[in-house]
Amino acid sequence: MNEIKLRDALTPILSKFPMVERPSWHVHFKTKLAWTAGILILFFALGNVPLFGLSPESMDLFGRWRAIFAGERFSLTALGIMPIVDASIVLQLLVGAGIVKLNLSDPRDQAFYQNIQKLLVVVFAAFISLTYVVGFYKPNPEIAALLGIPDKLWVISFMLFIQVFIGGMLIYFMDEVVSKWGIGSGVSLFIIAGVSQQVIIGLINWVPDQSGWAVGVIPRWIEIARQVAPYEILEGGITFLFQHHMIALISTIAVFFIVVYLESTRLEIPLAHSMARGARGKFPIKILYASVLPMILVRALQASIQGFGRMLYSRGITIFGTYDEYGSAISGLVYYLDPIYSPWDWFPGLMTMPYAGWQVATRLAVDLSFMVIGGAIFALFWINTTGMGAKDVASQIHRSGMQIPGHRRSPVTIERMMEGYIPKIALMGGAILGVLCVVSNMFGTLGEASGTGLLLAVSIAYRLYEDVASEQMMEMFPAMRRFFGEE
Repeated sequence: MNEIKLRDALTPILSKFPMVERPSWHVHFKTKLAWTAGILILFFALGNVPLFGLSPESMDLFGRWRAIFAGERFSLTALGIMPIVDASIVLQLLVGAGIVKLNLSDPRDQAFYQNIQKLLVVVFAAFISLTYVVGFYKPNPEIAALLGIPDKLWVISFMLFIQVFIGGMLIYFMDEVVSKWGIGSGVSLFIIAGVSQQVIIGLINWVPDQSGWAVGVIPRWIEIARQVAPYEILEGGITFLFQHHMIALISTIAVFFIVVYLESTRLEIPLAHSMARGARGKFPIKILYASVLPMILVRALQASIQGFGRMLYSRGITIFGTYDEYGSAISGLVYYLDPIYSPWDWFPGLMTMPYAGWQVATRLAVDLSFMVIGGAIFALFWINTTGMGAKDVASQIHRSGMQIPGHRRSPVTIERMMEGYIPKIALMGGAILGVLCVVSNMFGTLGEASGTGLLLAVSIAYRLYEDVASEQMMEMFPAMRRFFGEE
């Protein structure tokens, strides 16, 4: 009763928050494609707008997580999708644990859920922007002097806060535009854009890095073929292949095919129409039923832990561990909670710090446990809060007039059957992705995409292909739109 009163009290207030209206008519495929392309161009444009008043000594909060959370460091898109992801984490935990009891099949509860999410996005955008300004983004004294306020650097810091916050909210509204007027979701679009950019850079960029070799694996190995004798490559062994990204190239290709295979692997539940004799169908349950998006939630939780640790360290608090000048954890609890990012974090011939074998093994075990357990739990929360749970699926099948052959046509019967498959497959898929994320990070990926980012990009690209095919099919056959409730 108290929750109902709270919902009724907050709904009028939250409903006044600016939002992107959902179209009340059918949006044609070409129009959706245009909106999606336009938002993507705007996203890249905002990523090239630098923050005014930022000191060159500033650090990036996300660091190695940048490919996953999208956006460009030190730009208007510095927050990336982090506020949206954090809001989703909190809501899924509250709803999944039953702390906030909502029936997401009820339109009123759905609206309240979305309104609460908006509020949380604003809160997290403000909090992360403040974290940036307090611990990572330094005001530029030269800009302050030019403005005539050399002794008021807090004014520059406040300007940085406003810029980062506004950029974060723009990303939220762009996500709304894509979700309601475009194809797929803005979050997915921004992730695949950022990861694809990193992979292309890691593949063909001919600009030399600090070692003097080209960044891209293709021009680098062309240079190696010209300048390095074959016996030197053989003497270097696996270390040489790691150093020059050949293992990363193989790992990237392997991850691509593994994710495509997992996306296409499914268990099909036979269905029959209760009224039309002979009319049959199938309900597919993919191995990656919850998709790979729950992996973002797990990585976001790890990133939040590291971000909190770096903020404490920047304030001189070292009880949880220390960080190097690049923002990487090097000791204490935060070191063991820091994920494995690349072969340089565990391979003996590449590590820059002399860690003992048991320390590296402990860090690897913690990362693997975090991803497997967290991936399984968040996958279960994800399906229960996005209308993909057994109860929602059973209700959808029952409303369509279908039933499971050999069973009574009842939502309870269908739900009982689905309960035997959907939660278990979701848990298994989340655990499999957790292992794949860690293993791909261990062997490395092209560019700075990271294993998790690559998994997300490939899976999102596969889902985007399915969405485009579905949109084209409904465009060709308008009757299908009416059948699926699109009109």
